[in-house]
Amino acid sequence: MSTNLEAYLNDFPEAVWLSAVDSLLSDIHPVDRNATQVWFRFFPLQLRRFVDKQPDEAELRRSLGLLGDYDLADQIDSSHRFLYGHRFWPVVKAAIEAEAEVFTDQKPDLAAEIRQVAQNIAEKVKIGESLVLGITAIGFMTLNQVGVEKFKAAAGEVEKPSGLMTKSPDFIVAERKKDDSQGLFGFLRTVDKQYSIGWLDKDGSGKFKVFNDEEIASASARDQSQNWRARDERCWEGVVPVECRSASCGTCWVGVLAGEDKLSDVGRRERYQMKVFGYEQPDGEKPILRLACQAKAYGNAMIVIPPWNGVFGKKVYGNVEELELEPVTTSAKKLRETIASAVDDNE
Repeated sequence: MSTNLEAYLNDFPEAVWLSAVDSLLSDIHPVDRNATQVWFRFFPLQLRRFVDKQPDEAELRRSLGLLGDYDLADQIDSSHRFLYGHRFWPVVKAAIEAEAEVFTDQKPDLAAEIRQVAQNIAEKVKIGESLVLGITAIGFMTLNQVGVEKFKAAAGEVEKPSGLMTKSPDFIVAERKKDDSQGLFGFLRTVDKQYSIGWLDKDGSGKFKVFNDEEIASASARDQSQNWRARDERCWEGVVPVECRSASCGTCWVGVLAGEDKLSDVGRRERYQMKVFGYEQPDGEKPILRLACQAKAYGNAMIVIPPWNGVFGKKVYGNVEELELEPVTTSAKKLRETIASAVDDNE
C-alpha cells in the first residue's frame, strides 16, 4: 500500500535527487561523503523506473547487458555496507518507517526532509548529524525504489564493522589518505614504486598491490589469493570484474571512496564510454566513479565494487552522442559491436 511519503518521493526525478545530495554533501562527514555519492550512482533511479516499465526481465537483461544483481529490493539492508553510517541503519530504517506513518501531503524541499529526519536520528542516538545524513538520504531513496511494503519487510540487520571500520570516522579518513611507505630510499624509486588499492564489495574487503602508473584492473589481475570467479562470476582474473581492457565492456566500473586525487585524469575514451554504459560519472578530472581498466594509480586508493554492470546509457538516458575514438583492440572492438547490436535490437 502506497503512503503519502512514497507518493511524495516518487514525484522527484533522478536529477532532483542528485541535486539534493549535492546540497547536503558539505554537511556529510568526509568518511561517507564519497560513499554517499557513489551509492546513488550504483543504484540509479532512472534505470529502476525504466526496468519497472519492461514486461520481460530476461529480455531486458539481454538487451541492456545487465550482469549481476541490479535490484535494490534484494539488497535493502546490505547495499550500503561500505558506508560508515551502515552501522546506524536499524535506527535510520525505523525513523523513515515512522516518518511514512505521519507524513502528510505537504511538499517540503527534498533535502530539507532528509535533513530533518537525520537530525531526529542524531538526537536519538546522540551522535553528530554528519554521520547519519548520508545513510538517511540513502534510506529515503531505497524506500522510493522498493516501496514502503518491501522496505518495512526487510529485517533491518547490519554487518558488524571490522578492521579499519571499527575506528573513529576521523581516524579512518586520515588512514585512507596515507600512502604505503617506499622504504628508507623510497624517494629514489621511480617505476618500481608500489601502493595499495583497498577494496570492498557486497561480500567482503581486502587490498592488492599496484605499481606506480598502473591501471587498477591490471593490478587486480595479479591477485590470485583466491578463486575470484567462484565468488563472483564476473571476475575472470582478480577481485575487480573485467572482460576487456579498453573501456569497451563497462564491467570494471568502480566507486572511489578515497584517493581519487591519486588516480589519473579521466581520458576521452573513458568519459564517452561511461555515458554509453549509463554510469553517471560526475564531472571533473578525478571523479568518484571510474573504469578500473583506465584509471592509473599514483598512490593508495580505496574502491568499492558494484554488484552489477550493464550498457544502458542510450536506452535509459538518451544522452550518448556519436564520437570518433581512437582504434581499440580487435577483441574489444568485437565486444563493443556486440553490445551495440544488442542495444539496437531492443529499439
